[in-house]
Amino acid sequence: MTRPLLAAACGVLLALSACAYYAVPAGTVVMTPASFDRSFSAAAGAMRDEGLAITVQDPARGIVVGNSDGSVVTAGINQQSDGSVQVRFDASDSRDPALLQRISRSYDRRMGR
Repeated sequence: MTRPLLAAACGVLLALSACAYYAVPAGTVVMTPASFDRSFSAAAGAMRDEGLAITVQDPARGIVVGNSDGSVVTAGINQQSDGSVQVRFDASDSRDPALLQRISRSYDRRMGR
């Protein structure tokens, strides 16, 4: 009676050892596809994080415009046909060459990346 139990236990252990297990470190964010609303909100928030005053926030057109110290930054948020969301930041006359990079990093943080 103990042999069949032992054989079954070994079989279960053998089967489990073939399964891949990936430990997710504490604090890791599991990525899910971004929604338009979440991306739009994160883009506007990222611009505010970097000190821009939002002058246009139009979700219907997918546009956020902000300015600070003469720099105008535009975020374009577009829903793609495959369901993904594309976000582009553009600064046509930025006096701070690193501004777009900081906004992009802030956007990524807000999106959990």
